[in-house]
Amino acid sequence: MSQPVPTVRAMTNWMNTVSRDHVQQGVRGRFTQANHGKPHMLGRMARGDWVLFYSPKTVLEAGEPLQAFTAIGQIVGDEPYQVEVSPDFAPWRRNVDYLAVHETPIRPLIADLHFVEDKKRWGYKFRFGVFKIDDHDLDLIRTAMTS
Repeated sequence: MSQPVPTVRAMTNWMNTVSRDHVQQGVRGRFTQANHGKPHMLGRMARGDWVLFYSPKTVLEAGEPLQAFTAIGQIVGDEPYQVEVSPDFAPWRRNVDYLAVHETPIRPLIADLHFVEDKKRWGYKFRFGVFKIDDHDLDLIRTAMTS
C-alpha cells in the first residue's frame, strides 16, 4: 500500500491595513493583529505566509496622513493566539518575523500594483483591512522597501 502524498500549500501574501503606531508595536513585539483584534483573518493565514503593512495614518484615531507601507514580515507559528491587553480587550495575534525595511510611500507604486484596480480610487481596497495580494505586488513592494 502506498503512502498518501502530502499536499503542499502555496504561500499566500497578505496586506494588513494598520496605523503606523500599531505596526511599530507589532514589530517590537514580533506579532500582528487584524481587524481590531478579531481572529477571522488571522486564522486564514498560515506559517510561511507573507504579510505587508500599509499605514494610512501615523496614529489610529487622530494621526496625520501617512499613506505608506510600513513593515513586511513572515508568519511563524501555526495558530492565532489570544492575549489580554486590558480587562475589556483581549485581541487575537499571530507571531511574525519582520524584515529590516524602510517606510515607503504608496503613490510612486500605484500604477504598477495589481491589487489597485482603479488607479484614481486607489485607497478603496484598504477599507477591507486585510486582503490577499499576488506575488508581483509582494515583490514590487518588498524591493521598494529594502532597496
